[in-house]
Amino acid sequence: QVQLVESGGGLVQPGGSLTLSCAASGSIFGGIAVGWYRQPPGKQRDLVAAFTSGGTTNYADSVKGRFTISRDVAKKTVYLQMNSLKPEDTAVYYCKRRNVYSGLENWGQGTQVTVTS
Repeated sequence: QVQLVESGGGLVQPGGSLTLSCAASGSIFGGIAVGWYRQPPGKQRDLVAAFTSGGTTNYADSVKGRFTISRDVAKKTVYLQMNSLKPEDTAVYYCKRRNVYSGLENWGQGTQVTVTS
């Protein structure tokens, strides 16, 4: 069972920045899709940004140009750089890893991001 541990959430003012980290106990490359999802209060969990198993990136329209996903394969860590944060970015952010060969998925415990003045 691969463990995912998110960190970096917190309270920030509108227009501010945060960087989230997701440390994995298993590989995040080579047949692995990995990314960030978020769940605002009372709403469903949706994709924010992710690497496909082929290495390309996908972003939700609402974060394009503001958020950047990156990864350090050697450190088995995925990052989400969030700039120009808005109150509507407030949510619990989760890291997800999926093995495209086995179909197995792993989720982290989530980290809270709150954007408020």
